[in-house]
Amino acid sequence: MPRANLDKDPHEVAAMFDGVARGYDRANSVMTFGFDRRWRTTTARVLDARPGEKVLDLAAGTGVSTAEYARGGAWCLAADFSLGMLRSGRHRGVPMVAADALHLPFADDSFDAVTVSLGIRNFVDTRAALLEIARVVRPGGRLVVCEVSTPPFAPIRFVYRKFLLRLMTLFGRFSSTNPEAYSYLAESMLAWPDQRSFAETIASAGWESVEWLNLTFGVVAIHRAIKPPLDSKA
Repeated sequence: MPRANLDKDPHEVAAMFDGVARGYDRANSVMTFGFDRRWRTTTARVLDARPGEKVLDLAAGTGVSTAEYARGGAWCLAADFSLGMLRSGRHRGVPMVAADALHLPFADDSFDAVTVSLGIRNFVDTRAALLEIARVVRPGGRLVVCEVSTPPFAPIRFVYRKFLLRLMTLFGRFSSTNPEAYSYLAESMLAWPDQRSFAETIASAGWESVEWLNLTFGVVAIHRAIKPPLDSKA
């Protein structure tokens, strides 16, 4: 896998995730010191998926987040471009589909909400994906993205980048079925923009009311936005 950058080859990224699929959830928990569970719980609260709603969980991997979001009674669909990840999550009992975030196989206005958890930084074109996501969300629907971010407090940011991230990567390599993939994942974390920059990218794709919530000192942030209602375009 080449070094992480913003011109990622989607076929290589998919192959990488196919390679780590078998032990991905375990390695992810080890790498994040168990915080991934807490981040999913908070993301589920922000998403607030309700009975009768249709939710697309994009870059869902094995569907662990999809199962979490479905607990409130909404119909939640796991979508990912790694078939290996989807196969590894078949036991979760949630509907799954193989999908490319830049060419989603859904009609316009199909979902009440779309969520992406720790996966949007792997998309080859973030803004294009946000535009495509907006296409399949109904007017007034919502976007919720949980992704790595930049701790705003300088000392914590220094410790995170210089020490903690390396330690997380080391733990991930030891607990993964494909250790080399975790070098890419660490580099992709460092290359990802900070909270405000990502919020501006979301807004540039036509989303409104963009806001974010820092988790774990800003190591991760949840961004939320709304697709403009039809009457706002009148």
